[in-house]
Amino acid sequence: MDLTITHLTKEFGGFRAVNDFDFTMSCGVYGLLGVNGAGKTTLMRMLTTLMKPTSGCITWDGEDIFAMDGKYRKLLGYLPQDYGFYPDFSVWDYLMYIASLKGIRPAVAKQRVKELLHQVGLTKARNQKMKTLSGGMKRRAGIAQAMLNDPRILILDEPTAGLDPSERIRFRNLISELSEDRIVLLSTHIVSDIEYIAKQIILMKDGSILISGTAEEIIASMPERVWCCTAAKGRIEEALKTFQVANVKTVPAGAELRVISDQKPAEDAVLAEPTLEDVFLYYFGERSGEDDDTL
Repeated sequence: MDLTITHLTKEFGGFRAVNDFDFTMSCGVYGLLGVNGAGKTTLMRMLTTLMKPTSGCITWDGEDIFAMDGKYRKLLGYLPQDYGFYPDFSVWDYLMYIASLKGIRPAVAKQRVKELLHQVGLTKARNQKMKTLSGGMKRRAGIAQAMLNDPRILILDEPTAGLDPSERIRFRNLISELSEDRIVLLSTHIVSDIEYIAKQIILMKDGSILISGTAEEIIASMPERVWCCTAAKGRIEEALKTFQVANVKTVPAGAELRVISDQKPAEDAVLAEPTLEDVFLYYFGERSGEDDDTL
């Protein structure tokens, strides 16, 4: 059970949103990590056949997914960043409606919806209107609709965007549970979404794979560049402008800084063990993510 991407490229005018992308996935969670504009959504739209590549191919067990057409889409579950729903439908009615669009027989759909509502923790909310759900509950309803056909491939585009920390943790646990016998590709720019659940992580920049591997392998790829040091109150702003600062902790004398730097940033600086978040900052740089609320 392999989903193989070979020399995949997508151009818009002269701009390459995805550039010669090569990767193979089997069962498990794969994290696609990159800042906004890295090409993640374009890649996912091609993986879901919503967009054709300019060149290259995507195959499922050796068969081109665009040639497979409906046969491939039956294997697919997709949760886009913004999915549509009728606001006055109840959760139950919404999922039954999506099941009918997917061609699932009513008797089968009823049982499947019941199981999924339990799995995503929405059984008590089954009669609530979609418009009354919290952001986290809407994302869980979105996961349920993507899982209705029991897909072999589950693609999630920025699934935790706008969720609070507790909902994000709940969502990660759910994804981990769903990945036992299927491929799950989760796109995000939030490091913590994939750090502990991804079998492999793909760092994507300017439409290409920058580096891929397990979290440990990616962290190990980073040279000794992470420093911990202190800065007096009057020097904090200067440090933020001069260095890539991963973290600032205010202390009475000023601040304790976690700095990504090729050179020792201060006299008292000591090397620290890097984290995946440090790696993200090292490869993408502070300016790359300055429009995001969080890394």
